[in-house]
Amino acid sequence: MLSAIFPPLKFTDFIEWYPENGRYELINGCVFEMQPTGKHEEVTDFIGISITIESQRLKRPYMFPRHALVKAPEWETAYLPDVMVVNKNALASEPLWEKYSTITKGESIQLIVEVVSTNWRTDYGYKLTDYEALGIHEYWVADYLGVGGRRYIGFPKQPTFTVYQLVDGEYQFQQFRGNERIISPSFPELNLTAQQIFNADGNFT
Repeated sequence: MLSAIFPPLKFTDFIEWYPENGRYELINGCVFEMQPTGKHEEVTDFIGISITIESQRLKRPYMFPRHALVKAPEWETAYLPDVMVVNKNALASEPLWEKYSTITKGESIQLIVEVVSTNWRTDYGYKLTDYEALGIHEYWVADYLGVGGRRYIGFPKQPTFTVYQLVDGEYQFQQFRGNERIISPSFPELNLTAQQIFNADGNFT
């Protein structure tokens, strides 16, 4: 993630300015351009393909927007998730969807995935807090480098896949490493290990 590239902006100004093919986030009024690494893109793509195939198999009414924003509650903040699973049936009630491709209601989102590179404080901090406040059902943090803070992934640090599930308005979490199979409330039959995800290595057939 780069440093802020503009003076502080209001959310309304940010979405009016937002370029069609850009990759930007607004955090507390500051605009950041997202510059993922190649490995980050590989892991993100692997997760996206895996859960898209599983959604189709289960015939779920989901879509997977790659450029949609999530508006955080009561802040000049909008996130661009690495992977987002949206319930298509809920989009009619989203006031900013049609014009700005922006989600404002947590119940419209089944799952968000953030792949950690160097910006672990954002993924484990701001986003965790805001996604919980929005009421987003499930949140995955794929820390393939094991760079998260000790309070999040323990010590010694190692690559860790964390699944946060909303229970009574608060996130409860379970962590997976190595050959441990990911347990997901949204996709309970998904047959992937943490290491397969971190290696972006699996069988899509």
